[in-house]
Amino acid sequence: MDWSSKTVWITGASSGIGEALTYQLAKKGAQLILSSRRIEALETVKANTKYPKNVSLYPLDLAQPKSIIQSANEVLAQHKIDLLINNGGVSQRSLAVETDLEVYRNLMEINYFGTIQLSKIVLQQFVTHQKGHFVVVTSLAGKLGTQYRSGYCASKHALHGFFDALRLEHHTDNIKVTMICPGFIKTNISFNAYTKDGSKQGFMDDRQAKGMSAKACAKKMIKAIEKEKQEVYIGKKEIMAVYLNRFAPKLFHRFMLKTKVK
Repeated sequence: MDWSSKTVWITGASSGIGEALTYQLAKKGAQLILSSRRIEALETVKANTKYPKNVSLYPLDLAQPKSIIQSANEVLAQHKIDLLINNGGVSQRSLAVETDLEVYRNLMEINYFGTIQLSKIVLQQFVTHQKGHFVVVTSLAGKLGTQYRSGYCASKHALHGFFDALRLEHHTDNIKVTMICPGFIKTNISFNAYTKDGSKQGFMDDRQAKGMSAKACAKKMIKAIEKEKQEVYIGKKEIMAVYLNRFAPKLFHRFMLKTKVK
């Protein structure tokens, strides 16, 4: 893939996987559009890229539909998007029985509704040009269930259902969909995860701290995108859980009961 001819829009680009992707794609010469709620953090990321002049910033809050519409209209008025990388999102660390319903609503609003609202707007441009590529960062939690993440799992499962259907509906429009399912990646996602009342957890999970680096994850993502893979699992040994769940669900259940997931 000739990235120097591509315009890539990345949400959740101010830190973690999104930031790492930005640096890797900038090295390849891609024209980048970066979005997140924190414009100051985006400006820092832009300044740290190899070619800052190739980077445009548009603040975006996935929890606010009006913010999504405003940013999308501004971006599409000025750019032809080749790839939309839906990376923005929030996680959860709380038991289902204790979690406020509002926490579940917020998880779905950010991880699911915000993502598909933005994607549906960009989809119109993709259909017009008969070409486009959606890259959706979900999680291994989008393929299986695990403790303390009931709402997070639900929101990520929903993304798989939506984008698997979209891939089929727009096959003849030359629109691709790549679902990225990371395992434990060393980012601040667990630090910022919602707890039972919506407050942040405030610390990094042990498994997260020992996970794959965001840089390594980004490199594997780029390879999957270049190969136009439909779905890819990225991480260390934890990715085997997907196959265990698929082929030996009872064994997977017993394994998860004994596994420390925080």
